[in-house]
Amino acid sequence: MARKFLYLVAGVTVLVIAVLFGLAIFSNQLTRFAVVPTVEFEAQDELARNAYASPDMWHVRPGMKTADPTKFRPGPGDTPDASEVSDAAYADLDRGAAIFFVHPTSFADRSAWNAPLREPTADARTRQFLTGLASPFGAVGSVWAPRYRQATIGAFLTQSDDAAQAIELAYGDIEQAFEQFLSEVPETTPVVLAGHSQGALQLMTLLARRPELIEGRRIAAAYLIGWPISVAHDLPRLPIPPCSDASATGCIISYSSFAEPADPSLIMEAYSVSLGLDGEVRGDSAVLCSNPLTGGVGGSAPASANEGTLVPDEGLTEATLVPGLVPARCDNDGLLLIGNPPDLGPYVLPGNNYHVYDIPLFWANLRDDVGRRLDALIAS
Repeated sequence: MARKFLYLVAGVTVLVIAVLFGLAIFSNQLTRFAVVPTVEFEAQDELARNAYASPDMWHVRPGMKTADPTKFRPGPGDTPDASEVSDAAYADLDRGAAIFFVHPTSFADRSAWNAPLREPTADARTRQFLTGLASPFGAVGSVWAPRYRQATIGAFLTQSDDAAQAIELAYGDIEQAFEQFLSEVPETTPVVLAGHSQGALQLMTLLARRPELIEGRRIAAAYLIGWPISVAHDLPRLPIPPCSDASATGCIISYSSFAEPADPSLIMEAYSVSLGLDGEVRGDSAVLCSNPLTGGVGGSAPASANEGTLVPDEGLTEATLVPGLVPARCDNDGLLLIGNPPDLGPYVLPGNNYHVYDIPLFWANLRDDVGRRLDALIAS
């Protein structure tokens, strides 16, 4: 299981370049990677209304007989296979929560704007994502991770109508999956929402368009990581606020990680011309920066507050949970700065962008963060 997590990094180097958000401004440069589809968007029928009642429509959900990659657990200074670690060793973290997790982009084919629901290469990458990115949340309950007709990576390299329709098609599947999730999860069960990159975008859109879906629900938190949320143009349209402190519930955690010296100029140029949830250009509005080491918005925390980063070895064959590796500081623009570049592998994006590692950088803190918020919710 540890090896599968590390192959995540090796397998999606090119994918993560565009997953950040609407990188249309880089179109002329990044089309050299030949990932923008050369075909027209092909409209597809909506899924059957009861499609997500079938276990086959989920990568992970309770009751499935296949191994659950979200149950990956690293050890301090050791990384045994998940099969060798008893769930009882983590029973103190299990809060009986239901976690709705939307995976990031794992499809990079130019022959279609949206992934098929079952595409072997994308499915394999998705399971790797679930191992490395969903596992902190899987420690507190049962993860539900839907299959969806995700937009291909090239959809994030252009502002074309084809790209917009591809992203919208993917959103429709997520909305339908979430409705099924809520229909099967008792209203008394605490709920956690989590997604990374395209997954975070789709969840943010869901919250903005369908706020009534979470009314009356016990929402511990929504982890919308690796996608920029404008304080001025997005937050006012969302039904829940940012998490103000480590024990707040029914709130949002969001950040994007950069080592120093950070050069986010290309990213911020793209952000500045994108439209917020209010339909207005985001411009130079600040990005929401939650600090995963403090649990609140903004501020800074030393490396000593970091309870554990997942660090691969040079051969990408094992991973170790290393405490105290990186600090976390939100700058004035809303970037999360992690100090000097840590050596996590060769997949850091231009400008010291640690997007690939947003969750592994703070793996142990995120696991504890969601457990703490669930405790607060259950006690309220």
